[in-house]
Amino acid sequence: MEKLGIYIQVPFCQTKCTYCNFHTGVVAAGRFAPYTAAVCSEIRKREAFWKLGGVRVPDGIAGADTVYIGGGTPSLLEPKLLADILDTIRGQFDCDFREITLEADPETIDADKAAKWLAAGINRVSFGAQSFIDDELKAAGRMHRRADIYRAVPILRRAGIGSISFDLIAGLPKQTTVSWGKSLEECVALSPEHISIYMMEIDEGSRLGLEVLTGGARYSAKDLPLEESMAEFYETAQELLEQAGYAQYEISNWAKPGFASEHNLKYWRREPYYGFGAGAHSFSGIQRWANTHDAAAYVEAISNGRPAVQTLDEMTPIGALEEELFLGLRQLAGINLARIEQQYGVSFEEKVTGLASSGMIERVGQMVRLPADKLSVSNEIIVELLRRDSSSRNF
Repeated sequence: MEKLGIYIQVPFCQTKCTYCNFHTGVVAAGRFAPYTAAVCSEIRKREAFWKLGGVRVPDGIAGADTVYIGGGTPSLLEPKLLADILDTIRGQFDCDFREITLEADPETIDADKAAKWLAAGINRVSFGAQSFIDDELKAAGRMHRRADIYRAVPILRRAGIGSISFDLIAGLPKQTTVSWGKSLEECVALSPEHISIYMMEIDEGSRLGLEVLTGGARYSAKDLPLEESMAEFYETAQELLEQAGYAQYEISNWAKPGFASEHNLKYWRREPYYGFGAGAHSFSGIQRWANTHDAAAYVEAISNGRPAVQTLDEMTPIGALEEELFLGLRQLAGINLARIEQQYGVSFEEKVTGLASSGMIERVGQMVRLPADKLSVSNEIIVELLRRDSSSRNF
């Protein structure tokens, strides 16, 4: 029986970072318990809620082997609330957990919390470190400082958390080649099992992005590195992390042997996952659906026996094929072209040959992948591969 991943969304933060385009909010701690109760109720009554929301209840999926509690800042919740969610999951699914991840900000971590997290089954913590430079953290509106990172890591280690992941952002305001190198070096020196490198995104969904797009100067908008510098930061990370023994397995992710994120791999491999909470997404293989982003509306709906499902999309063959290519090529292992062509009845031979001859992709037998030195321009290459030809056989 296929094992799925379970995602829990906790859309609460202490403050809104200037670059954040997520649907999160700063709320009173008194809202945490009612929200947790709603999440547990959605888990227990999921099939009834899904049917009311138009979701076809998947067959043949009952077991779960990964949980990812993300946000937001889920480490703000009292450990008992997190334990309640995990106990509810265990009561509803045939669980054989290999990985339970909690996203945490450094300043929210203390010894008591860490011990209770481990007791609840959490064995992986993903740090929103973002930078080791205080000026960059201040400019981005982060609550923590470099010292908080150095304080928090030993606490987790002493508690017995055996897998730690760090997030860093390439392209923060005030970031330079020197400061980026320093963040990378300090991150590696702390020896986390996993490191994610995200490129700064500029769009109207964040305060910083909107300021940049409208030509303003607030939120250190004039202090952003050039796009060319961001690409160089990424390439520097590739080189340094490889030297430090981290294997890149996805465009934004590196891990020590055996520590790739098992939950996130489900997304890229198009394996099933169920999401619970405000704004959480789910994928059954035949449908994708997502809950309303508004936390208050989510709690009100679930508490009154109504589904929180806001969007529902049927998977079409073309949509599935596009996902196979886009998600598959994000992974360094690449895609099995023969399987995809046979499964979807298409031919990519001409495009693959052309892109391979220009060095944009690599082909080894039936596997096609992006070269390591082209990952910073991966979107352009994937778009070219996805562009339809006039022929019905050539996508």
